[in-house]
Amino acid sequence: MPRNSSRSPARRVAARTLRFGTSEPDERMIDVPVEMPVEIVFADIPFAVMMATPTHLDEFGLGFCLTEGVVQNAADVRGIETEEVEGGIRLRIDLAPDRLSQHLARRRAMSGRSGCGLCGIEDLAAIRRPELAVRAPPRVALPALRRALSSLEAGQSLNARTRAVHAAAWADVQGEVLVLREDVGRHNALDKLIGALLRDRIDPASGFIVITSRCSFEMVEKSAAFGAGMLVAVSAPTSLALDQAERLGMRLIAIARRDGVTTFVEGPPSARRDLVA
Repeated sequence: MPRNSSRSPARRVAARTLRFGTSEPDERMIDVPVEMPVEIVFADIPFAVMMATPTHLDEFGLGFCLTEGVVQNAADVRGIETEEVEGGIRLRIDLAPDRLSQHLARRRAMSGRSGCGLCGIEDLAAIRRPELAVRAPPRVALPALRRALSSLEAGQSLNARTRAVHAAAWADVQGEVLVLREDVGRHNALDKLIGALLRDRIDPASGFIVITSRCSFEMVEKSAAFGAGMLVAVSAPTSLALDQAERLGMRLIAIARRDGVTTFVEGPPSARRDLVA
């Protein structure tokens, strides 16, 4: 699979800024992130269309397959081809025969239904995927967290240009950011990251995931699909994200900023302990 895309992640456009209290507009060129439809296809059968930044699409396809439960590991994906089509990009993903047959059976069960966020489930009990299991959370010291957060900000080259994209990164237990991916979609950024980690055979126990976005239920689920035992979010978590992280035994750290981080634990203050070693 190719490791990178030659497509530009940003486009330069003319802009005019009107400032309050002044009569002269400020005219300049600015960068905006590229967003386009990416169609995911298995055996010539469309599965989903995602609005994404058209970079690292092979990693995106691989990560998406894992986090959406289409495959169980990277070996289930035999190849990914990128095709330019009118209005967007098509990802043709070649699945192992057994995974393809399971996917087609699942698709038949999903026919006629559509939705957003949690598509194709039959009832509320199906929201939580019982097969998910994470590794024991790594021992990470506060200085390592601070280092990772600082590196995360410094590594967001596309966001520095556009101020309009999300990032997801993988850091080792010393806080060194080893892989970082950006995208207009927070889920996409995480899928790209997980795809890169799968491709490079990174051990989920060797580090932790850091995301710039809100920490919702889906972000916990996707991280758990990879097997990560620790998730750090710059923004705040939702209640369901906290519940799912606790159920899975995942260490969830949020509102992670330069001056500190926040952990969430049950029980009275006297019974609480810092979750960061």
